[in-house]
Amino acid sequence: MPESTTGARTHWLRVVEVIAETADAHSLVLQAPPESADRFSYRPGQFLTLKLPGVAGGRPAARCYSLASSPHTGEPMKITVKRVAGGYGSNWVCDHLSPGDELEALPPAGTFTPASLDRDLLLVAGGSGITPVLSITKSALAEGRGRVVLLYANRDESSVVFRDELRALAQDHPHRLVVVHWLESLQGLPAVDRLAATLAPYADREAFVCGPQPLMDAVEQALCTLGAPGDRIHRERFFSLDADVFDAPAVPPDTAAGGGGTAEVELDGETHTVDWPPSAPLLDVLLAAGVDAPYSCREGACSACTCRVVAGEVKMLRNDALDDRDIAEGYVLACQALPLTDRVEITYS
Repeated sequence: MPESTTGARTHWLRVVEVIAETADAHSLVLQAPPESADRFSYRPGQFLTLKLPGVAGGRPAARCYSLASSPHTGEPMKITVKRVAGGYGSNWVCDHLSPGDELEALPPAGTFTPASLDRDLLLVAGGSGITPVLSITKSALAEGRGRVVLLYANRDESSVVFRDELRALAQDHPHRLVVVHWLESLQGLPAVDRLAATLAPYADREAFVCGPQPLMDAVEQALCTLGAPGDRIHRERFFSLDADVFDAPAVPPDTAAGGGGTAEVELDGETHTVDWPPSAPLLDVLLAAGVDAPYSCREGACSACTCRVVAGEVKMLRNDALDDRDIAEGYVLACQALPLTDRVEITYS
C-alpha cells in the first residue's frame, strides 16, 4: 500500500468488494492492512473519515461515512454511500471505486453508540441514516440481550437500503427485533403526532436517531411530548467537511505578550504536557507535538475529539456537536478549544 502522506494516524484501506444496495446506494467492503488492523477496531454506530481525490482545483476532499457493519458478528468493515444530487463525495465513490482500489482513512470515530447493548433500544433511521443504525441493530442482537424496535423511513419501497438484510434479521430474531417501515409514498411525511402514536410504546427506551434533519427534529419532538428524557435521545447528523482534515496542522507561534500557557492532557493512560499558544486549537497543538489524539472533522461538527476540562478554562470557536448538558459537565471539542487560563488540565477518559 502507498505510504501515508499525513502521518501515523492515517492508514490505507483496500476496497475488497463493491455492493449495489439500491440504484443509488453502494456499499464498500474495506480491509485494513495487518499492521493497522488494531487501529480499526470500532464500536457500533461509529464512522470512518476518508480522503477522496480529484475535487475541483486538484485538492482532495474528506468525507465521513458511517459503518454499516458490526464489530460483533465477524463481518468485515463496510460503509454504505448513497448518492446526493450534486454531491461530490457520494457520486465519486459510487462512480469510481472498484475492488482493489485503496483509500486513505482515519481510524473509526464517533459517539453515536450505546453504552450498553443489553438495554432495550428504540432506533429510528431515514434514508441513508440506516447505516449506523444497522450497525447498532446487528450488534445488539449478536452481543446484547435487549429488544430492538427499528423505525425506518424512506420515500418508497425502492429506496429501502438493506431491505433483505433487515428482513432476515427480523426473521432470525422474531422475539427481539421489530422493524417498522414508513414509506412516504404510502403514509406521507412522518409528522410529529403520527410519530408519537407509533413510538408511544417505546418512549421509555434509549433512542438513537439518524437521518434528514426534519425527521430527527420530528422524532425528538414526538418523544419529548411522550415524556422521554432528553438525555436518552441520541442524534447522528451527516455533514460535509469544508477543509482537508488530512493536512498536518500548523501551530502558529504565540505572539501574545507574556507567551502562551501549558496543557496537561491525559490520554490512553498517559499524561502529556504541551505548550499551548492562545491562538492554536488544542487538537492542533497535540498533533504537532506527536500526541495521537482522536479526531475526524476538525471543524467542530462530529464530537470525535471530545475531551473534558478538569482544571482551568477554555473557550470554543465553534460547536455543532455538544449540547448544553455536555458543556455544563466540562466537555469541549479539542479541535475548537482555545485556552483562557495559563494552565489547563484535560482528560480524554
